Amino acid sequence: MKKLLILTACMLATFSSFATDWKGQWINTERCQSSTNTWLIYRKNVSIEKVPHSLNARIAADSKYWLWINDRMVIFEGGLKRGPSPRDTYYDELDIAPYLKAGDNTIAVLVWHFGKDGFSHVNSGKAALLFDAVSRDIEIVSDQSWRCAVYEAYQDTEAPFPNYRLPESNIRFDARLEIPDWHKTTFKGHLPPAVPIAKAGDAPFGELVKRNIPQWKNSGLISYTNMRKSTAGDTIYCKLPYNCQVTPYLKVEGKAGAVIKIQTDNYEGGSEKNVRAEYITRDGVQEYESFGWMNGHEVWYVIPEGIKVLEMKYRETGYDAEFSGSFSCNDPFYTELWKRSARTLYITMRDNYMDCPDRERAQWWGDEVNELGETFYALSPSSHKLAVKGIHELMNWQRENGTIYSPVPAGNWFKELPLQMLASVGWYGFYTQYYYSADSSFVPLIYDRLHRYLHDVWQLDKSGLVIERSGEWSWGDWGENVDIGVLTNCWYYLALKAEKAFALQLGKQQDAENITRMMETISKCFDIKFWTGKAYRAPGYKGETDDRAQAMAVLSGLASKDKYPALVKVLKEEYHASPYMEKYVLEALFHMNQPEFALQRMKERYTKMMAYPYTTLFEGWGIGAEGFGGGTINHAWSGGPLTMLSQKVCGIEPTSPGFKTFKIQPQMGSLTEAKAEVDTHYGKISVQIRKSGNRLQIELSVPEDTSAEIISPKGKNKKISAGTHKFML
Repeated sequence: MKKLLILTACMLATFSSFATDWKGQWINTERCQSSTNTWLIYRKNVSIEKVPHSLNARIAADSKYWLWINDRMVIFEGGLKRGPSPRDTYYDELDIAPYLKAGDNTIAVLVWHFGKDGFSHVNSGKAALLFDAVSRDIEIVSDQSWRCAVYEAYQDTEAPFPNYRLPESNIRFDARLEIPDWHKTTFKGHLPPAVPIAKAGDAPFGELVKRNIPQWKNSGLISYTNMRKSTAGDTIYCKLPYNCQVTPYLKVEGKAGAVIKIQTDNYEGGSEKNVRAEYITRDGVQEYESFGWMNGHEVWYVIPEGIKVLEMKYRETGYDAEFSGSFSCNDPFYTELWKRSARTLYITMRDNYMDCPDRERAQWWGDEVNELGETFYALSPSSHKLAVKGIHELMNWQRENGTIYSPVPAGNWFKELPLQMLASVGWYGFYTQYYYSADSSFVPLIYDRLHRYLHDVWQLDKSGLVIERSGEWSWGDWGENVDIGVLTNCWYYLALKAEKAFALQLGKQQDAENITRMMETISKCFDIKFWTGKAYRAPGYKGETDDRAQAMAVLSGLASKDKYPALVKVLKEEYHASPYMEKYVLEALFHMNQPEFALQRMKERYTKMMAYPYTTLFEGWGIGAEGFGGGTINHAWSGGPLTMLSQKVCGIEPTSPGFKTFKIQPQMGSLTEAKAEVDTHYGKISVQIRKSGNRLQIELSVPEDTSAEIISPKGKNKKISAGTHKFML
């Protein structure tokens, strides 16, 4: 245990700020009981003789905060959900000098303390703020000189409450208890003194780890363009442009005591209740924005009789990345499928990658493996940081016995899904993140833990094949006919493949040699145990032939090319995979040079889902009972076609880290036109392909300082330097 704690401290020290650097203290107020859904307001008046060129402020809160300086909102929903490790807390860093002025300044902070655990947050048990801005001439730090109060206008609603997976609560705001202008320079009221409750670095908040993803993109308040009333006239349905993360706003006039209810059409997304809001009016004209984000295609306002609506708006916030990748083709079905995949990816990104933004907001790593692969083809490079954050969290939460589990951060989930973990640390998870981004910074920090997981936790049998582990949940995919035995060996082999690459990168030659021997043994024994002559099947497995297992045998490299005809036949007959594993089935078909059938199967699988009038993709192939696991309508693991269309149909794949070199190897199938853009750290790769008979006309843009290799359908290679090129293949 001591060794594990030392290793954790070393890992955190690499990307954290030591507590001894901080002068600020964690503060709240003596009336604060740190109960669930507690809201606190803070004020600090400070006089500055001369505004410095820059002044970095470090701010932490359990759990979220909103910051104003001199009447300007500086941060909208600062902070990250707790959990860089089981004990520690994230902090933000920003330059506040542009918001200061010579003379008197007012700093105001609203803090929302979740006060409960969830699948994406671990509760410290204390509502508090930490603020630290120190330069040679200025010191603004959280201490007893600040003012703080519990903001009693924020309250709990009555039942129903959000399901247990969410650390967030419903938010009720009673405007009759509002403290007008509490955050403004003109405020003349009185708040009691703040109370220091802990030094930086002390329990229960732990070490402070710098936020390693950007602050949220913020649209500002936007008017709805499409609003309609219910037949009864009491509900206003406000249409959003797409499924997005929003905070709803209203401006109304009326008498005190009326209750306005606010939720989205996704309130019961995935068959579980998520978050909603209530606003209790005061007399007169008033406006309010509910700061707890919710998602959906519509926002619903239930307006009581006697309340006059003056304005309704929304604010979209989300991860700060652009939709800088693209795909289109001559078949609008695939163009729209790519677009919905990208929208689903984006709405499942925020503090962490999520399985879904409504039911649980949890960082399930099976989902994240698919998501991080999609990110490189859909979004700008700032998006790459989210997976790195997740990698550190996954390994920092490693148990004393060496096992890893997700979702983490989490305060009320502790089960390992072994196959998800193998996928995470392996070729499609950690290695793809490194290779596609060229960011290897996390590799030396997590390698020893990765090695421990693969070699201490997992064991091989006498033949050298890996022994199945049930963990706490033996889960390979939603649906039936999941051949865990075959899948376990494939995922483990791919994990070893990634570890070997990392070992060589770090100069661990002995590890690489040992891993090579293990992989060779698995490769020799795999067919002996699992190949039936027609398909791969584990001894004792009684279900129908598993399409997922055949796909992973291909993608792992354990299936030799002579078996491809038989495996293609299986994949034309068996349709068991959920959207999560369907990505790998489609990729295996492209790998076996079956683009026409890959596109056909893609269309067969997604046609029903695409017929719904939604902008996002589902957890299963249908909604509700026709889905899996609750059936959310926004599950990013369903976006595998995005990767396939850009990576395989248009053929854009890196051949060295970060797309420094890359290949264009189109597999057009039945399509006649396709084009794609991929945004890299070097700039945008753009390719446009037209097929005429057996020939391809290609227009390619290669970023500066990169080069490309064009591979024709017949296998001929052509080297391409930076610039824009047109040619025929």
